[in-house]
Amino acid sequence: MIAPPPLRDDCFALPVGVDWLSVERALELLRNAMHPQVATMHVDLGAARGRILAKDIMAPSNSPPHANSAIDGYGYLGVQSENREVIRLSLMQGRAAAGDPFETDVPDGCAVKVLTGAILPEGVDTVVLQEDVSVGVHEIAFRGPLKAGKNTRSAGEDIQIGQVLFRKGRKIRTSDLAVLASVGISQLKVYWPLRVGILSTGDELIEPGELARVGQIYDANRPMLIGQMVELGYDIVDLGRAEDDAETLRSILNSAAERCDALITTGGASAGDEDHMSALLRDSGSLEMWRIAVKPGRPMAMGLWNGLPVFGLPGNPVAAMVCALVFTQPALRTLAGGTWEMPQSYDVTAAFAKSKKPGRREYLRARIRNGRAEVFSSEGSGRVTGLSWAEGLVELAEPALDIKIGDKVRYIPFSEF
Repeated sequence: MIAPPPLRDDCFALPVGVDWLSVERALELLRNAMHPQVATMHVDLGAARGRILAKDIMAPSNSPPHANSAIDGYGYLGVQSENREVIRLSLMQGRAAAGDPFETDVPDGCAVKVLTGAILPEGVDTVVLQEDVSVGVHEIAFRGPLKAGKNTRSAGEDIQIGQVLFRKGRKIRTSDLAVLASVGISQLKVYWPLRVGILSTGDELIEPGELARVGQIYDANRPMLIGQMVELGYDIVDLGRAEDDAETLRSILNSAAERCDALITTGGASAGDEDHMSALLRDSGSLEMWRIAVKPGRPMAMGLWNGLPVFGLPGNPVAAMVCALVFTQPALRTLAGGTWEMPQSYDVTAAFAKSKKPGRREYLRARIRNGRAEVFSSEGSGRVTGLSWAEGLVELAEPALDIKIGDKVRYIPFSEF
């Protein structure tokens, strides 16, 4: 008769001879392994929002291109008003307006009407607000002193020719379009959108809408991850669900290597009898990591299949989402041609108490209310309602912690990932 091992009741207990990867080390390995997987193309400026730049963008011209007026008023040579209490100047006929420059030089002792955005005529470097001016038939008068250069914009004040506007790897935002348009850029070299395959594995999974039999559960991971990838601007290849069968998974992996630039799978990433995904990656000699000291999400498989980067996430939806945010998203951004970026976190006051064991970095579903971080009532990875309840994660470092209400903790909004 065999004897059972001593009860340790600790799923984090290390198997003999197995080292765990810290979150920092796992991210370092990922960062070193990632490089762009997609080709480049040119797009018109109007189609560039959300695309990733494939080369640095240099300003081909100044912005503004010429010195111009910031207000409606009267332009003149500013030295005449710096040290005088009352300034009287002869008024020239005509005006300078945006798109309609004043072609005549303005001599000393003279002024000309200028409107907002108008190019400053020769002899003008200062503009006085029209409300501050008394206007006669042939002259104007206003009170000084008024500093030379007042109420004007110099050429290249905002952007200078040759200036680097955006670096390769930047994801173009709506506000960037205005910057690019202001210097006349009409086309950009960008990367093709990353094609991300999404696959759920598990004999127990069925589609929402189907009738669940005993032992079956609905696939929550694929809709969640597809939505996440769509928000990031990637093209989705929905690979559906796969049963726990090594040859079926091998065939899907082979197909994905032809159709996708990266693959995210859920389930089968641990070391059990039915965890075929990690076994296939390990047999191919490409498995990089699968024991990461993180909660939730310890069982992960990351590797290559015929050159295709594969991210094997846990089957539990909470762990799958956390691992996708922490590990997969920065890696995919790099594969898509973007820069490796870690999310911005903030020190906030805890509205909760918790005693944490040493060893793992933990991520708690959290949100900010009244300036303090609340955490979901249960840390159970099966509580999917905590994902929609939360608006971010509280990150707890690896050492043991005894957090009390009012202590400072690190909070990462979902929007920062």
